[in-house]
Amino acid sequence: MNTVVIAPRSASANADRYAQMVKASKKAEWQIDRDLLQDRRFDHSRKFLPDGLSHVDRLSFLGATEARLLSQIQGRTYAYLFGLVERFISAKMLDQGRAHVFDDQLAFEALVQFSSDEIKHQELFRRIEAMLAEQLPTGYRQVADPNEVARAVLAASTWSVLALTCHIELFVQAHYQKSIAPGEDLCPLFKDVFKFHWKDESRHVVLDELEWQAEHAKLSPAERDQAVNDLIALVGAVDGIVQAQAAADADYFIGNVPRSFSADEAQHINACVLSAYRWQYIVSGVEHPHFSRLLTHMTTPEQMARIQAALAPLMGG
Repeated sequence: MNTVVIAPRSASANADRYAQMVKASKKAEWQIDRDLLQDRRFDHSRKFLPDGLSHVDRLSFLGATEARLLSQIQGRTYAYLFGLVERFISAKMLDQGRAHVFDDQLAFEALVQFSSDEIKHQELFRRIEAMLAEQLPTGYRQVADPNEVARAVLAASTWSVLALTCHIELFVQAHYQKSIAPGEDLCPLFKDVFKFHWKDESRHVVLDELEWQAEHAKLSPAERDQAVNDLIALVGAVDGIVQAQAAADADYFIGNVPRSFSADEAQHINACVLSAYRWQYIVSGVEHPHFSRLLTHMTTPEQMARIQAALAPLMGG
């Protein structure tokens, strides 16, 4: 990556951005039942995730019904994992808000609203899981507990948690805009869930960036170096969850298809789901141009090389 210098913003410019986010949040407020669910149900005659995210089109030996089921299983996990990460994001943003209590009240309000949005998303994804549990076969397994993950993540440095959060909310934008929104063959309710999710996250990512840059400015070179180590460890932990969930989902899929797969086909299914999940939750964020610019600006060339070396095994496929 080439070094890109991002000029620090003035305090007044940041205050204006926080104020804009408060105004935008009030204007875009939505409710789960009134505006989104409205007693609708998921259409299981359609895919949930597009092929660009699920990678099911790479499994040419699957029939149309089988490919659709695998897409729906991945869609279920997509909602579950967003609910999981939003547990630690909401807690971190409450912490960030406290720092503004006696400073910028608009920043405080913006971050409290940010956390409130994430709590709403967690409720939404819990309800989606309950709806899908009624419609999909039994035996689906969630491999990680959101509270345990949140405790582990929040033990890391604030810089690394804000970096991970910014990464997540940037890939939310890319997934919806490039893959989900254009997917004409997808379940309408599934598309709407992530349309409303995207509306909120498009504001949140502005706050992520502001808070991350402010935290970066406070740290010594040694503290920044440790924060980079923490970020590498957090991405490794995300990959551990991704690997375990991919294996669980592949087994769940294979066990609910009314035919047998060869050992080679089963291996391809496992590899495909893992590749898809790494793309969804790690690679698509790392490769987002804005995240790349921010990370490059806030690291030294040696730190960037360490990050790239850690990411290299995850970037293929």
